[in-house]
Amino acid sequence: MAFIPPEPTYSFSSDDTGARHTLYLTEKAEWQFTDKEKEAIEVFYTRTNRGNKIACMFVRCSSNARFCILFSHGNAADIGQMSSFYLSLGTRINCNIFSYDYSGYGVSTGKPSEKNLYSDIDAAWHALRTRYGISPENIILYGQSIGTAATIDLASRYEVGAVILHSPLMSGIRVLFNTKRTWFFDAFPSIEKVPKITSPVLVIHGTEDNVVDFSHGLAIHERCPRAVEPLWVEGAGHNDVELYSQYLERLKQFVSVELVN
Repeated sequence: MAFIPPEPTYSFSSDDTGARHTLYLTEKAEWQFTDKEKEAIEVFYTRTNRGNKIACMFVRCSSNARFCILFSHGNAADIGQMSSFYLSLGTRINCNIFSYDYSGYGVSTGKPSEKNLYSDIDAAWHALRTRYGISPENIILYGQSIGTAATIDLASRYEVGAVILHSPLMSGIRVLFNTKRTWFFDAFPSIEKVPKITSPVLVIHGTEDNVVDFSHGLAIHERCPRAVEPLWVEGAGHNDVELYSQYLERLKQFVSVELVN
């Protein structure tokens, strides 16, 4: 349930030195870029502390962006599939976007697991910091669905510019059962880590989400020490929040007004 890697929607090809990689999208990616758009996308590999090689993507959407979003996507997508969304979102809210594929997703090696998930975002964080020299205060961590587990884990250990949690889950067991406690065998116990986040947190959730119930978003929001006004999207489910106009409006307000002031 937690991990449903799709058939890879992209591949990397390397030059003669093996240092520079080029992105190729398959038809499954449902989007092919123009040459100009391709120039905005840089791809490479980085290695995790658990020995996996993960695919990374930097999308330069704006030449004057103050913030870069470190985006952790949902469980049934890869960065090839998400790349057109990254370009569109970053351009509209004036942010560059950095993303990565979890172990076992896309062209990343290894297998998806909870431990690998935390290791993967750690590797992505360090790659973003060292390769591009971006300061923590200019990084926004964005997690969607299972990506919120990775995002919350990292945000509980580092102070960043801000955190966006899109359809977050309290924990794995709580998605399946209505339990008030965190069991020792539970996976992704985000609800226990959220109080340690010292950055501003925006929670976004659809009120009709039938995958991760709306109550998860409410509980996560209540536990965040620096929660900002959330976005509860009336009538939205788990996979269509981005289609509502208030989604983009709230992100623009958060990034361009609230974080700047």
